[in-house]
Amino acid sequence: MENKLLVGKPVSRLEGFEKVTGNAKYAAEYAAPDLLYGYVVNSTITKGKILSVDVSAVLELAGVVKVFTHENRPGLAWFDLQYADMDAPPGTVFKPLSDNKIRYNGQPIALIVAEDFETARYASTLLKFVFEEEPFDTLLTQNLEKARNPKKGMSTPLKPPPPKPKGDFEKAYKNAPFQASGDFLHATEHHNPMELYATTTVYEGEGKLTIYDKTQGTINNQLYVANVFGLKYKNVRVLAPYVGGAFGSGLRPQYQLFLCVLAALELKRNVRVVLERKQMFSFGHRPQVVQSLRFGANTEGKITAMNHSAVGETSKYEDYNEILVPWSHKLYPAANTLFEYKLAPLDLATPIDMRAPGGVSGMHAIECIMDELAYKLNIDPLEFRLRNYSDIDPSTQKPFTSKELRQCYEKGAEKFGWNLRNPKPASTIRGNKLVGWGMATGIWDAYQFPARAEAILTKEGKLEIHNATTDIGTGTLTVMTQIAADEMGLSLDEVSFYYGDSKKPFSMFQGGSAITASTGAAIVVAVKELKKKIIKKIKDIPDSPFKEIPEEEIVFRNGMVHQINQPNVFISFNEIIRANKNKVIKVTKLGGPDLIKIRKFSKATHSASFVELEIDKDLGTISVTRAITAVAAGKIINPKTAKSQILGSMIWGISKALHEETLLDQHLGKYMNANLGEYHIPVHADIPQMEVIFAEERDSVINELGIKGVGEIGMTAIPAAVANAIFHATGKRINDLPIHFEKLL
Repeated sequence: MENKLLVGKPVSRLEGFEKVTGNAKYAAEYAAPDLLYGYVVNSTITKGKILSVDVSAVLELAGVVKVFTHENRPGLAWFDLQYADMDAPPGTVFKPLSDNKIRYNGQPIALIVAEDFETARYASTLLKFVFEEEPFDTLLTQNLEKARNPKKGMSTPLKPPPPKPKGDFEKAYKNAPFQASGDFLHATEHHNPMELYATTTVYEGEGKLTIYDKTQGTINNQLYVANVFGLKYKNVRVLAPYVGGAFGSGLRPQYQLFLCVLAALELKRNVRVVLERKQMFSFGHRPQVVQSLRFGANTEGKITAMNHSAVGETSKYEDYNEILVPWSHKLYPAANTLFEYKLAPLDLATPIDMRAPGGVSGMHAIECIMDELAYKLNIDPLEFRLRNYSDIDPSTQKPFTSKELRQCYEKGAEKFGWNLRNPKPASTIRGNKLVGWGMATGIWDAYQFPARAEAILTKEGKLEIHNATTDIGTGTLTVMTQIAADEMGLSLDEVSFYYGDSKKPFSMFQGGSAITASTGAAIVVAVKELKKKIIKKIKDIPDSPFKEIPEEEIVFRNGMVHQINQPNVFISFNEIIRANKNKVIKVTKLGGPDLIKIRKFSKATHSASFVELEIDKDLGTISVTRAITAVAAGKIINPKTAKSQILGSMIWGISKALHEETLLDQHLGKYMNANLGEYHIPVHADIPQMEVIFAEERDSVINELGIKGVGEIGMTAIPAAVANAIFHATGKRINDLPIHFEKLL
């Protein structure tokens, strides 16, 4: 009897029961004896110095154990390091409590540790600081003249500089019979995962720590803590089996981790530090971005000139950069190109990656200009993209490992009914509503990182897989179990995937839509090696019927090893373990991209999004009524969890287009809506009818499984599709995000 393949099947989340019943424990929920609680105090000024700190009233309060400030912070190995984690950009990483300088509003400047949380929080109101304020710059639009090229640094291999100019853009654009240009401003957005940032540090004695942390990378945080505090790596264990959302906010270790470990080591006690919702706005934001684009096309509707210039925001101590401008040339051929990207250092915290960093902002501008150019050419926007379609990567002239974007266009348009669209703006009316249809293209890189997996045939004849990756709610546990089960010829309940633990074999942080390809490929490599080891052992069994059978004729299915064409020649996993003196059989293997093979290709995921919306004629209010996204992402391991990822991306894309922005007061240098009452995100009433289509895409080059990530690709096309639909409904081009109804009045 053949095993039923699990890869490609819509398997429900294996951890779903634990999550919906509350049995799943998050970073702030782990019990620890004799636990102390820390409360972070943040700066109320934007730039300057701390002249003095008065802790006397705090220390008189019953239950307060210690107050940590820059004046009594213990010495650390940290200060000899420039980079403290794997995701640190070039520059000098921010060091909490390192000195009396204030670099941004909300900077952590003290930690109060008490016997309970309420006492620590109340004590923060008694802590007195005297500041000396200095002038500051926080608004990007007022500091564009200070923009400069990003500093070069070996820490950003995944964020290369823009491609060099090609041809003569200025001449080609001037001579182009059809031109489109525009300026785009993107507001700040802040991460707000459901789970607040929290760390529980268990002091094990003699410099040993067990840390429960909200993170996307257990090993990254292990390296960070060991490096900062001068500890042995083996003495620092970071656990994150459940993570309540992250999508970039947990790539870098956040300051509550530093402060919690600092207190635990100094006090030799167990300590927990949890940030409040307002404190979540003191780090973790998508940066302000200003973009300028100019595209030119000939009378045949072919693009001849492309210019994309952008200025992004960074802090004054690190150079955070995004891949913003090159996306158009990975999609559309043009003989003359000019791409520029600069950074404006501001007195703000370093931005951090947020779902589809750079891609969703850059593609919004690109696809709105494409839409405008299509109108000027009097060509349907979808047809215009098809006229400029390329089967190879125009920026490198390399073939893609696979590209089924054309299929995304066709399937998405058919499902949406795009052929019924009246092209004239403001021509479609439904009652008192203007109706708009818009579409856009999406693209994202298909990343794969090295990963190491341990595969074990247990004494019970089952399979265990070990890897340090996290699951931030994307279904990682489920898809890894599916991959391993298929490779070993077992059912789901015969496979256990252990993860979220820095003691386990290496994994990069979970980000960039890379973990399924990275850890999944490592699992395939490890299980293949385990099967080789098992085959060798069964051949060595006395009188083994497999002794003379070639390895390629031996298969694994239903918990047994068979000869492929002789079903009566078999041995069970349990018998193999008994023959191995009841010892487990295990291997650890590194998997990763084939760099020699892959460098001959370009790799990307693609999508096409179609949006319908209604705009009230009198009020200008915007309601998205339908949205469809078609995605080409190689083999889909689990259509159910993958669809959930795309739907989540689409909602976030609508939110970016119409809702989310953190408002910065340029006079105070602080964010004014640091709460979920005034930081607008979509609610159920804002979510339209949404559909996801997966293109059939076979990729025999990208990795062992032919898979690409789906976390980001569902978002990159949505904001432009929404903006283009607003133009179709009203005839107004609004390039600044988010789009507010008053701009339509």
